[in-house]
Amino acid sequence: MADLKITIMNKEGENRFQATGRDQVLTVYEGEYEPGDSIVFETTDTDTYYVIRVDDCMDEAYVYLTAEKVVYTIPFHEKRVSYNPRCFTGKRHYITMRRAKEFENSSYRNLAKNVMDQHGDLGCYPHAFANVETRGESVFAARNAIDGILANKSHGPWPYESWGINTQDDAEITLDFGRPVDFDQVVLYTRADFPHDNWWVKATLIFSDGTEEIVEMEKSAEPHMFHVEKKNITWIKLCNLIKADDPSPFPALSQIEVYGVNSYTE
Repeated sequence: MADLKITIMNKEGENRFQATGRDQVLTVYEGEYEPGDSIVFETTDTDTYYVIRVDDCMDEAYVYLTAEKVVYTIPFHEKRVSYNPRCFTGKRHYITMRRAKEFENSSYRNLAKNVMDQHGDLGCYPHAFANVETRGESVFAARNAIDGILANKSHGPWPYESWGINTQDDAEITLDFGRPVDFDQVVLYTRADFPHDNWWVKATLIFSDGTEEIVEMEKSAEPHMFHVEKKNITWIKLCNLIKADDPSPFPALSQIEVYGVNSYTE
């Protein structure tokens, strides 16, 4: 059993609202969010799986928590444009947190997806980070590549957010699972806002066990699907990105999916 807590905090660190539960918290916050507000998720049992809904306009996030406290900062202004414009608005908010069910922990799924991933977040996995994000703008942040949104025929605000590389030749993105996983398929949705966009013809996937896989792609809005069987992998890096011979300098990644199971289930 885990003692769970959800707290709404303002920018001064003061509690605006709090709800608690044992293994599950289902709560409704009556109030408007203000700049600087955050939702704090706490548990007494770490290194295990939880299902969290940070907003009723977002999917639930199946996550692996390694920290007792995860602070989710409510996005405002420029940071909000990569989210559904209905998210975090209004005066009533449905927020939930529960321990994941055994069947969820053993199920075959997209292990990369985490709708509540944040820039610089630690303790909540999976987590994506990169060595470059175009102009530091939220619509080109690494987290966009694992938010579950597959729209890739344009670029910019939701639902066309992506990981942008700022035309940097040595760009790379890392997907950290936070625990060992087994998988048999990697899927890449490259951005396809042609002719604005370029595309990658080749890339390298490096895995935490030291192995590598070179994959080839083409000009397409369809998913690039690769059969890659790996076990006990804690992270994947996508790098050595080779652009096509095209006038556009703007290739980008809309989404990465990794299909498999947790290496160790509870």
